[in-house]
Amino acid sequence: MSSSRVRLVLAALLLATSVPLGSGTMAAAAPGPVPFSSIVPAPASAVQTSGVTYTLPSSVAISTDVPGIGDQLAATLRKSTGYAIPVHTPPAADGIQLLLSGAPASVGDQGYQLDVTADGVTVRANKAAGLYAGAQTLLQLFPPQAQGSTVTAGPWKLTGGKVVDQPRFGYRSAMLDVARHFFTVAQVKRFIDEIARYKLNYFHLHLADDQGWRIMINGWERLATYGGSTQVGGGAGGYYTQAEYADIVAYAQSKYITVVPEIDMPGHTNAALASYAELNCDGKARPLYTGTDVGFSSLCTSKEITYTFLDAVVGQLAALTPGPYLHIGGDEAKSTQPADYKTFINRVQQIVLKHGKKPIGWHEIANATPVAGAVAQFWDTNTSNTAVANAVKNNGTKVLMSPANRAYLDMKYTSSTSPGNDWAGTIEVKKAYDWNPGAYLSGVGESAVAGVEGPLWTETIKTMGDIEVMTFPRLVGLAELGWSPQSTHNWTAFSKRLAQQGPLWKLLGIKYYKSPQVTWPSGS
Repeated sequence: MSSSRVRLVLAALLLATSVPLGSGTMAAAAPGPVPFSSIVPAPASAVQTSGVTYTLPSSVAISTDVPGIGDQLAATLRKSTGYAIPVHTPPAADGIQLLLSGAPASVGDQGYQLDVTADGVTVRANKAAGLYAGAQTLLQLFPPQAQGSTVTAGPWKLTGGKVVDQPRFGYRSAMLDVARHFFTVAQVKRFIDEIARYKLNYFHLHLADDQGWRIMINGWERLATYGGSTQVGGGAGGYYTQAEYADIVAYAQSKYITVVPEIDMPGHTNAALASYAELNCDGKARPLYTGTDVGFSSLCTSKEITYTFLDAVVGQLAALTPGPYLHIGGDEAKSTQPADYKTFINRVQQIVLKHGKKPIGWHEIANATPVAGAVAQFWDTNTSNTAVANAVKNNGTKVLMSPANRAYLDMKYTSSTSPGNDWAGTIEVKKAYDWNPGAYLSGVGESAVAGVEGPLWTETIKTMGDIEVMTFPRLVGLAELGWSPQSTHNWTAFSKRLAQQGPLWKLLGIKYYKSPQVTWPSGS
């Protein structure tokens, strides 16, 4: 064969698998359709239709009752397909429809029904939150390249079938501690993007601790300007203006995630005690703190100025936060007398209620009298707690499950990994996944469990890469515990689905821990 004919054959092969992108760049063709068995968190019901696929045409459009959701989906697919993908409202029957009608009542406010036929894709839900969740599942049925920023040649195919899905628990959350180390608005938004992909619907923002105060409070400006001026190890710290905080809240809302701000109290308050002398019982301001010890600080619970201060803080945060909850902390108050602690927590709960919110606190608040609608967040390493069980039985208190030896994302994976803490032990991926939130704590049955949360404390976490490698892949397992029916709980099946997220994370530049417990695809 002549050299010229060889060149013609090679050119033909390239054209069969690639499209030109300009400047001589060629993009590989998109992989084939993704099976329903790869969806994570596992859906309640997913049935493939044998032999049926849908091919996304270059003329595809999105028809939706909620333009914001359609716009986000279109923006993602435009970058990877190069298609125009206009978004408009029904009744036009387009390739992809996102509709607030026709979903079964059984999927509730957060669930959805997804149908993929040879003719198109329809996501139906009763509420916008369910429609958003369905759109996340739809994105998972595309190959990972669909969420990239490089145009890839088609054909873009989807597996045919039906998914009917709804969450096991209504509250599925991640927490980021910005007090020990400060993280910028852009970094927080990136984290929100990453958790939204797995159907988490709450974001707990730990805004104040001994090492830093991270939100401007009008009339109490030194909390931020002085109390926020440092962090663990003595770095520059930082704080959010109220406009920046409102921007974070609005961004989370666009992903159907509710922000829950936390001001820890009466302990974990040294940044406040350093900023205002009058918050100390002896009237003397404390020095700023950059270490990692806990339990040494306390607001002066007997001073009326303390409650005037907290009314301003809670009131301003409540006005900036449209969600139903404010987190009042309440943990590790070792420097507050038990009787004073109870009086303090009971009074602070009333301040929260006064400003139209419901209180969440770490599970120690069960030692006081939780008000109706209060949530106790369980973080201990054991499986029994009398005060929490009594609060459930006597007050109807709901429990948010975050056992430190299962759910804390700042714990090391193994003794040899870094960064991380290990006071609650090490938590490999299987350990983070292999427990049942609805039957974990004695006296707290499934009906009393609000949901699950993975907290990430940042004593050792300094960069966005640190956040990501400690969060992924463990948070995906916690997301599945919160969303998927207990009947789907199976480590072997989950680990295979989890592995399929590796190529996506690599594509998006998300750092993650390549656990040896998971067989990751080569190159991911």
